[in-house]
Formats: sequence, C-alpha cells, structure tokens
Amino acid sequence: MSWFTLSPLDVWMFRDAKPFAPGERAWANSGFPPSGHTLAGAILAHLGQPATLRLCGPFLCWDEQLYFPGPLHLYQGSPLVPIPWLEEGHSYDGYRWDPTRPAPLVAAAPEEERPSSKQKAAGYLPFQAVQTALQGKGWDLEQAVKSPWVAEVRPHNTLQAGKRQVREAEGYFVETCIRLQPGWSLALSIECWDPERESWDPLPLAQEVVVRLGGEGHGALLSPCPKLGEQWQALQELSRQTFRQARRALAYLVTPGVFIKKVEGRSLCRAWPWEWRLATPHPAHSLTGPLVSVATGKPVPISGRLRVDSLTEPRKTSLPAPQVFAAPPGSIYYLEHPAPLAQDEPELEDGRLNVFHRWRLLGYSELLWLPWVNF
Repeated sequence: MSWFTLSPLDVWMFRDAKPFAPGERAWANSGFPPSGHTLAGAILAHLGQPATLRLCGPFLCWDEQLYFPGPLHLYQGSPLVPIPWLEEGHSYDGYRWDPTRPAPLVAAAPEEERPSSKQKAAGYLPFQAVQTALQGKGWDLEQAVKSPWVAEVRPHNTLQAGKRQVREAEGYFVETCIRLQPGWSLALSIECWDPERESWDPLPLAQEVVVRLGGEGHGALLSPCPKLGEQWQALQELSRQTFRQARRALAYLVTPGVFIKKVEGRSLCRAWPWEWRLATPHPAHSLTGPLVSVATGKPVPISGRLRVDSLTEPRKTSLPAPQVFAAPPGSIYYLEHPAPLAQDEPELEDGRLNVFHRWRLLGYSELLWLPWVNF
C-alpha cells in the first residue's frame, strides 16, 4: 500500500449531500472529512486517464502520525456494555427489549469509578492510543485531540446593475468552508488496478504534486508518506489477530460505514451490516447471528455521481446519484465472534459481480477489530 498526505493550500469546500443552487437555498454547508467519491475524483482528475482505484481512508494526520475518530461507545470515559453481557446480579437483570433491535447499552461501571469529567468525549485519537486499544488495554483518552479544523462562513452578494441593492433572484447565499489547523493534513492510501498483471499497484508518484480538491478550484499538496503505511500495517496485524479468534470482540468503524440492501427495487440503509444477524432469538424465526449491540451516532449523508451514456455526446455524462446514509466513523459493534463483511468480496457466491464492493474500493466501511475486555 502506498500512503500519502493531502495538505491544504487554502481553505477547502466540500459540499454536503443536500442539493444546492443559488436562488433555491440560501445556505450551503460543507462536510468534513471529504467522502471517498470526492478523493477518488481528485486523484483521477490528476491522472488524466480512466483508472480503477482502491482507497484506504481518509484519516487525519499530524507530524506523520495517523489520527482516528474517537469511539462512540464511551460514557464519561468508560465503555458501555450490552445488557446480555453484564455479569450476574447486576441491577439491570430482568430488563426486556425489542428482540428485532440491537440490545440496549448501559454504563456498567459505578459513577465513582469512572474517569474524570475531562475525559467524557474523544475527538480524534493518535495511532498509539488506537494501537493500545487493539491490544485490549483500553482507550487512553488523555491523548485525544478536538477536531483540528474550523468552519468559516462566507456570504456572497450579487448587486443589481447600477444599484446598491442585492438581486432578488440568486442575489444572496452563504456557504461554509473548512480550514485545517496548521500542521494538520489528510492521510490516505491509494492503489491502482493493473489489468494486465491483475494486481493492485501503488500510485506511481515519487514526489509531491498539487491536485485540485473541493470546490472553487482550491488545491492540496499530495505527498508520499511511507511512515503512515508502517503504522497502518501494525494496526492491521493486531486487528487480524483478533478476527481469527472465535470469541467476543468489538468492531471499530474508522471510516463512514455504508451498509445497503436492495428490497423490491429500493435501497435501504442502516447503521450495521445486513448480513450480521442479531444474537437475540427473533420471535418470527430461530435464526441468530453474532451481533449483540451497536453504539453509533447521527448518520452521514453521502451523495456520489453516476457515469451514464449521453444521448447527445459520444462520451459519458455525470449525474447525481441517489443519496445514501452511512454510519458515522467511531461506531462500535459488539459481536459474540468476529464476522466478515459481504462487501469485502468482489464477487458473490454465485459468481456474479458484487455491486456493493465498489464502496470498499472507495475507502468506506473500514473496520478494526479489538478484543472484548470487561474492565
């Protein structure tokens, strides 16, 4: 894997998934970090030719060190516990819940044993803190940093010709842009598919280059950073060790999780993989699975593009794709044993192409596995 940093040369504008046109809406929000679609488009535009990319990320980076979103299963610094995993004699014994939904999460540690209020939330955690967590030693929130960017609001006014009045149609709108703090950048791995050798090759880039990223022609400096690859490889090795063990584990989502299922021609999204059945027996059938509970947050809307044949031009045209809603980075999944993701495989069991595999190629639904430790 070849790792790179994307350092801003100016502010960045990454429109959120809501459609926007001056005159129809007065406020245009920006989302951050950018989606895999945005990053892939920037890389392909720089290459100047069609290519199949495989991304990993994006993550944040400071001083050649990876930073990951804080886990969402912590309450006042202590991990929440699914009710079925509580020890016998706990005060929550006898609780009931909807068996068609994940089990409720509760704070098992007494309030006096929880960390101080200064550790209530974790913005972003460095590589060392995540490595310690994957080793089963808990989350070191002392190393957490708040979101290292600020959103700037920029109004736009269009005056009437010969007057000092704003035009009524498309005359005023406000948009937000993102400014990273000094020293911070994005980090991601970029690989290209070689059809002749049928293998993934590193992006052929030996020195830093300027690429266009985001709206208004703003750019970024794309620079090779092999040190990030060593950190990611260390985390992957720990994650694989936990995945190979058939015991309780947590799946830590580090990029937006896109979990889609086609039902009667419609695409349905939810916060956990559809192939992970619940461990609680369902009243309608006896099928059970590994998933016990989920700690997640507000869904992340994502809007991509579709390349379709044009009726008037020989080349393909780009159209807005239907929105999807992804589980936010930092989501935690409680499982009785590790389970694979169906979208990891490029082909289905019957040999057909797995259309959802393209989401993994764009960096979505990246999971790290850590052992369950009842502190």
